[in-house]
Amino acid sequence: MNSTTNSATNSTASPRALPATFAAADLGATSGRVVLGRVGDGRLDLTEVHRFANTPVRLPSGLHWDILGLYQGVLDGLREADRSGPIASIGIDSWAVDYGLLDRTGALLGNPYHYRDPRTDTVAEEVREKIGAAELYRITGVQHLPFNTVYQLAAATGTPQLRTARHLLLIPDLLTYWLTGRIGAEATNASTTGLYDTRAGTWSATVTDSLGLGAGLLPRLHHPGDATGTLLPEAAAHTGLPSGTPVTAVASHDTASAVVAVPADRPGFGYISCGTWSLAGLELDAPVLTEASRAANFTNELGIDHTVRYLRNIMGLWLLSEAQRTWRAQGKQHDIGPLLSRAASAEPFTAVIDPDAPEFLAPGDMPARIAAFCERTGQRPPADQGALVRTILEALALAHARTLRRAAELAGRDLDVIHLVGGGSRNDLLCQLTADAARLPVVAGPAEATALGNVLVQARAHGLVGDRSRMRRLVADTQPLRRYTPRGDRSAWASAAGRIGLT
Repeated sequence: MNSTTNSATNSTASPRALPATFAAADLGATSGRVVLGRVGDGRLDLTEVHRFANTPVRLPSGLHWDILGLYQGVLDGLREADRSGPIASIGIDSWAVDYGLLDRTGALLGNPYHYRDPRTDTVAEEVREKIGAAELYRITGVQHLPFNTVYQLAAATGTPQLRTARHLLLIPDLLTYWLTGRIGAEATNASTTGLYDTRAGTWSATVTDSLGLGAGLLPRLHHPGDATGTLLPEAAAHTGLPSGTPVTAVASHDTASAVVAVPADRPGFGYISCGTWSLAGLELDAPVLTEASRAANFTNELGIDHTVRYLRNIMGLWLLSEAQRTWRAQGKQHDIGPLLSRAASAEPFTAVIDPDAPEFLAPGDMPARIAAFCERTGQRPPADQGALVRTILEALALAHARTLRRAAELAGRDLDVIHLVGGGSRNDLLCQLTADAARLPVVAGPAEATALGNVLVQARAHGLVGDRSRMRRLVADTQPLRRYTPRGDRSAWASAAGRIGLT
């Protein structure tokens, strides 16, 4: 393993464009923040100006997002951004699939549901009776996940909110509407819903008709880099920004933004956007809609420039964060530094788990659930915190390697490097284990890939950067990256995966 940070060059910025500052509102599953990005003259740097919690609320009706609190956090962040000088534009990204419903006056019809709410657990079969699983995949190319928007809408059939609704807005589009008064749907996020025709590039009438959705519920689509509006007077008054401040569509699905900032310099790369979820896959020019791809549960989602993010969702560092939350409540050690130190010295492969097992999806006592999984599969549960953390990270490394290997097979591609971006890139042990499991070098960083991608799309819309290769070159030239080379025994990883049939 070695660490390198390259100095910037001027080849990636337009000599005619002066540097400018962009505000990126980046909403994750546990927190949101507003970040300022300065771009121009070979420069790309970020400054976080405001961070706020994203804490779901459990009501008698189920698990919901505190969407008004999130919007207030964005407004407060933009007010802090205004104190730093002129802002060229604002962009918003967030997680996928969840949405708010508006009535004919534009009022929000209840707090949006959280994708981890269990109301969708039993509706997939109902949707498949209306439109077969193979046909749904042929149209949408989307991985089957129980919380996809198509299943959320099926679960909402007959509710007063859905009967009354005139517009469905995904989370970034809802916040953009409140900032600008403009209704629309950004395409990279729309492509995650199970309602989007991946070949036609439009909403699928076949799918929406099968659900009985009203005409006009799904807004007109737009794409990364499009102008979506300017700040309304109310938003401008709260933030201090001029009412004419532009809001620019970015790749509003956070993974799509993260892939923009993958610092790849050649085609043969795989990527892992690693945070609460791990999204592992390839960047392709066309979707893979074969029956083998459907059986392997890969998704085809849009990236910038009409590329395809061919990937699978893996449960990700959610398992570790839930374990930490449980230990915190129990008064045990929960700080990540000491836990990772203990995991690094723990014995390898004391237990093997499937991170995508359904019992790991909902919030709860993750150490107890992992112990129960081990007992059910005839294994001894991890003996202490260090062993449990190592079990989680080894499981993620195996899933990363397995997923990328299968993606390459299905797409007919060769891989020679893995780029691991997002918060997980700070986890040295996870990065090294991923390199070991995949038998490929791993380039870790940038940790702030989502915010960087958000800023870069805005900067390109304003003429400050060029095509994707130049955007990625700018990331590589300005952000700290670390390289991990495979080590250890290949057969040990194969043996571990074979224990529970995850070869």
